[in-house]
Amino acid sequence: MTKITNSSSLLFRACCLALTVTAMTFAIRAGILSQLSSDFNLSDSQLGWVNSMAFLGFPVAMIIGGALYNQLGAKKLLITAFICHLLGLILTISANGFWGLLISTFFIGFANGAVEAGCNPLIAQTYKDNKTTMLNRFHVWFPGGIVIGAIISKLMTDAGLSWQLQIAVMLVPTAIYGVMVLKQQFPPLHKSITTSTLSNIKALSKPLFIFMVLCMTLTATTELGTQQWIDRILSASGASPMLIMAMITGVMAVGRYFAGPVIHRLNPVGVLLSSAVIATAGIYSMSIATGNAVYFAAILFALGVTYFWPTMIGFIAEYVPETGAIGLSIIGGAGMFAVSMWNPVIGQWIDNARSQALQSSSNALDAELLAGQHVLANLTIFPALLIIAFALLYFYMNKRSSIKIISANSLTE
Repeated sequence: MTKITNSSSLLFRACCLALTVTAMTFAIRAGILSQLSSDFNLSDSQLGWVNSMAFLGFPVAMIIGGALYNQLGAKKLLITAFICHLLGLILTISANGFWGLLISTFFIGFANGAVEAGCNPLIAQTYKDNKTTMLNRFHVWFPGGIVIGAIISKLMTDAGLSWQLQIAVMLVPTAIYGVMVLKQQFPPLHKSITTSTLSNIKALSKPLFIFMVLCMTLTATTELGTQQWIDRILSASGASPMLIMAMITGVMAVGRYFAGPVIHRLNPVGVLLSSAVIATAGIYSMSIATGNAVYFAAILFALGVTYFWPTMIGFIAEYVPETGAIGLSIIGGAGMFAVSMWNPVIGQWIDNARSQALQSSSNALDAELLAGQHVLANLTIFPALLIIAFALLYFYMNKRSSIKIISANSLTE
């Protein structure tokens, strides 16, 4: 059994707090988009480019950190995350326009990716006999942190407090996890490598891995692309966007806390296919709902996207293990990179839909509602494509299992 020391417990708490900061940057940025648009006279297309920097910085840091983990270690990666979080938040507060927001948001995204790159292997090494449970408990703090950030953003916005103060709130947990990381002694790097880096790289060309990378771009955009624009899309729906954000991520936090037993008992591909169906129904329901009905549609959406991210990572670890740590970094990085590319497109959809709606309605609120519903209808395409993709994957994996069973039986005869 893995010996759990007080030091490892404190390191785990530092990792959870760092991931909470990561999630809070996501939620609070989503909550202040309207204020940024007003203060800096930014279009939704420009806001899309600002958002995209967070999702671009994440995979850049994750892939670099994953490749250099054995040389740098978790402590140096987390110190890098702390410095970039601090720098990104301060630059955001002092930003005076589009370019300032663009640069500062990239630093925040890079910090977020460095947190993942440092914490995932650290936790796996620290809790060798309990990896799945502890990694799931760690990842609870992404939706958990979004709940915290969404509630803070709503309360401060309702109180008339500036977006700069909302960003400044995150400096407190950032400073705390930074001090915890600097003071703690980290375990020595685990040097045993079962496969060479070259063999890992060669395995990246496997059709199944490439197929899952493409699917990851759709699952991540379905989940994160929708949530990041929740304020702009649902602001005129009659429901509170930040309460919806908190509710969605609250459902996800509970679901992911119990992800281990659920994923182990059910076929991973079946989970992915079911999630795609439910996510499609959830986004479509949000596109036609108004008032309190939006909350029920949002719960359906939350149930659909809860297991997307951990199950995609788990699928690669289970069925394409020869890709190693590099494969896990690329599958996660691909998802975030896709969201970075789609963010400006989603922003353009909102601008275009609003312009078209204003031509048919002189009421600005009605135009905002129609624009939001139009964009949600467009976003439904992503999980709808996943239904087809995961159905094909389901049949392929069943066929592959059948072939293995026949081969095993023939060897025993």
